[in-house]
Amino acid sequence: MALPLLEYSPVSQNQRVASYEVGGDEQPRIYSTDNLLSPTDMDNLIEAAYRQIFFHAFASDRERFLESQLRSGQITVRDFVRGLLLSDTYKRSFYDLNSNYRFVEHTVQKVLGRDVYSEREKIAWSIVVATKGIVGFVDQLLNSDEYLSNFGYDTLPYQRRRILPGRAEGERPFNIQSPRYDEYYRGKFGFPQVIWQTTVRRYVPQDQKPRAGSPALFLDMARSISPRAGTPQRFSALNIDIERCVPRR
Repeated sequence: MALPLLEYSPVSQNQRVASYEVGGDEQPRIYSTDNLLSPTDMDNLIEAAYRQIFFHAFASDRERFLESQLRSGQITVRDFVRGLLLSDTYKRSFYDLNSNYRFVEHTVQKVLGRDVYSEREKIAWSIVVATKGIVGFVDQLLNSDEYLSNFGYDTLPYQRRRILPGRAEGERPFNIQSPRYDEYYRGKFGFPQVIWQTTVRRYVPQDQKPRAGSPALFLDMARSISPRAGTPQRFSALNIDIERCVPRR
């Protein structure tokens, strides 16, 4: 018997507050199959889906079969996102190398486009992972009213309300806020590493760098040369033997 989802109280995060926003370059771009005008738009949607779920996908991580189904209209964007979440790449990169709480945090950020409300929400979804597995957890997220009301079947999830009009800086992106591995696995992998440099590097603007033919390029070479001047000879008219120096004929 599956346990029901533990109740948790949503806190007032940015995406829950209604606001009038003016579109700009900093606003997240919304990818949807409702406004595709060319095959290039579909390519951009697929690339955005990989960035949203995997953060980055190599050639071996791409799901070619799901891409073909999405291009031909056999599945929706929601089904494509579900396939990426249940792929071996996502399971190997996020589920196998993190605890259930960390895995829930990653998945909620990527699917619902927001951060988790509290530790109670992590516990609630972790119980779903433990009882229903990854498939049941992903299906329950995608079938939730929050996902369907914000993204539906044809819109790709994105980080909602990251840029705030009333603040100079908005929320950090999820890939920076929540690294892929937790502290335990980062320590096992040996990063981050502290590298001490013996030389201090300085930044020189491009317009201040010496160009070809500039004497500054040869200044160090000129300083490295230490020429030794010869001692001049001193002659006196009293020391010259005229008879020996004048050749005979």
